Amino acid sequence: MRVFKFGGASVKDADAVKNVARVLQHEGTKNTLVVISAMGKMTNAFEALINAYYYKQDDLNEAFTFVRDFHYNMLQGLFTNKQANVYSKVINLFGELSGFMAQNNSANYNYVYDQMVGYGELLSTTIVSEYLKSIGVFNKWIDVRSLIKTDSNYRDAKVNWENTEDIIQKNIDTNTLNITQGFLGGCNNETTTLGREGSDYTAGIFAYCLNAKSVTIWKDVDGVLNADPRVFNETRLLEEISYTEAIEMAFYGASVIHPKTIQPLEKKNIPLYVRSFDDLNKKGTKVSKGVLLNPLTSCFIVKKDQILISVSAKDFSFMVEENISYIFKKLHEHKLKVNLIQNSALSFSVCVDDKYNNFEKFYNELQEMYLIKPYKNVTLYTIRHFNDEAINSIREKGEAIIRQINTETAQLVIR
Repeated sequence: MRVFKFGGASVKDADAVKNVARVLQHEGTKNTLVVISAMGKMTNAFEALINAYYYKQDDLNEAFTFVRDFHYNMLQGLFTNKQANVYSKVINLFGELSGFMAQNNSANYNYVYDQMVGYGELLSTTIVSEYLKSIGVFNKWIDVRSLIKTDSNYRDAKVNWENTEDIIQKNIDTNTLNITQGFLGGCNNETTTLGREGSDYTAGIFAYCLNAKSVTIWKDVDGVLNADPRVFNETRLLEEISYTEAIEMAFYGASVIHPKTIQPLEKKNIPLYVRSFDDLNKKGTKVSKGVLLNPLTSCFIVKKDQILISVSAKDFSFMVEENISYIFKKLHEHKLKVNLIQNSALSFSVCVDDKYNNFEKFYNELQEMYLIKPYKNVTLYTIRHFNDEAINSIREKGEAIIRQINTETAQLVIR
């Protein structure tokens, strides 16, 4: 059994969907389960729809029309027969979405988010499945919400592994081509989501439960590169990465592989491949046990729009465990994700993501007890397997206000 995952860029328009069919025909379709994300930037579009529904009713019709028209245009690009079965299926899905918006009486934003955003994946998989059937590629469409069972922690649901493994093993026909959704789960007949960019994780869950031969993530790049080509002029393809190294890179913010994806694969020694959906002759990157990194080269991870927060006591007392534990408690309460920690006798510094725009609340709570100096809009560079040349190349990008180095990793905060 193989598991393939296609992200939004893989199905961004009609030509991209046709390319997915080309990939499957080239690789073979037996014993394969395919996980597919929402099309193109549709998750963003659904988030705009959710925000309009929740906060800006005047924008609701426009946001809904944008999502609907995108998928109707996709149908026109793929199907010549407007009476095709897929049209009624897509119309029914939009009917379900409209029905939820009309009948919902929950004020829980996270709950509403999960019930609405998942239609991006339901629509994309329905369209791809029906297109494959139309060109003679038999497949079975599966609702992942009936298979991956989670708790009710909406927007970041935790998998019930024992229940999920039992259901998947009993209900997946491993001899055929299966098409299902990434990102989604189910709890008590309600939709849950596994966290943003969770489709890679979905592939890992299925691979674990099915004892798969491999997982392949299909992307618009040749594989895992040692740096983001949008930031660095020169990059190298990493042909092999160990599970441990992949988890380290994901921890520091590498975006190619989702942080949760590696763990279930490592437990059963299932290799992960990252390959190009454009050039099928390229082998891409293999993540498995064995070689730490091939070639062994410096790897750069960039996190922009960070806030560096330096905290010290007003009475110049030491920053000890009691102070630091309180600060971490407040960071957690305000959902400020910590990406770097540095402390001295008199100060404690963290570099954080302010994804939920909670920094000002955090600042106001702590300033009564501590002196706080924030540096906004800084960039955190992490270098795995650094050398002097790699560190100097980052120093050239601006003023380094923090530098932290351990055996394998260097981190610099640049402004």
